[in-house]
Amino acid sequence: MQLITSLTSEDSSLPSTPTLDAPSKRLSWSKLMQKLHSSQSLDSDSDTHSSLDDASDAGSLSIPDLSESEMFFDPTEEALCKEVVQLIALNLTDAKDGVLHCSKLLIPEKLLEHIGHELVHLSVSEPCGLRGALIDLCVEQDGVYEAAGQIAVDPCLVPTFQLTLVLRLDSRGLWPKIQGLFTGRSPASPVVRRALKLSTGFRVIKRKLYSSEELLIEEC
Repeated sequence: MQLITSLTSEDSSLPSTPTLDAPSKRLSWSKLMQKLHSSQSLDSDSDTHSSLDDASDAGSLSIPDLSESEMFFDPTEEALCKEVVQLIALNLTDAKDGVLHCSKLLIPEKLLEHIGHELVHLSVSEPCGLRGALIDLCVEQDGVYEAAGQIAVDPCLVPTFQLTLVLRLDSRGLWPKIQGLFTGRSPASPVVRRALKLSTGFRVIKRKLYSSEELLIEEC
């Protein structure tokens, strides 16, 4: 009995003879490996697509939104704009002894900057750019619009659009209280003339000379 018991224990340690169910187990294992392999390949493909999508999204986010004036920016237009702004300042200064009847005309730098920005903005869609502008200067004074000059940016070119700048006098803040300090008397006339200061706000009216479009009015 002891011998039989030892033989039985030794036999149990040996690999068992394959049964009829073994081939089906091996087949199911191979199918399982195939499924695992296919799922891994699908995951890798999805990771690849997601990385490509992320890259494409990142690429789309890196493109900045450009305004119309930035897309069609021309350095020569900027230089021309500076010259036109200087001409506007000179015309206004010359008008102080004429239609404005003042001893001194103060022109804020911020006003000139705003005018320059508007010139670029309103001329970017024009066929000849700022060169095709005809600029009229008006100063609103006591409810009356005084013509302070006209500038043809390029006299050799037929104007394609007209800009009317309606400038206002500064009647707010500290200026009305200290305005009398700048009042002067003309040597040729005993009449006392007051000093004027322009406001930084203005109105611009655009009219295209080659089409029948409506007027464009902007408050700046």
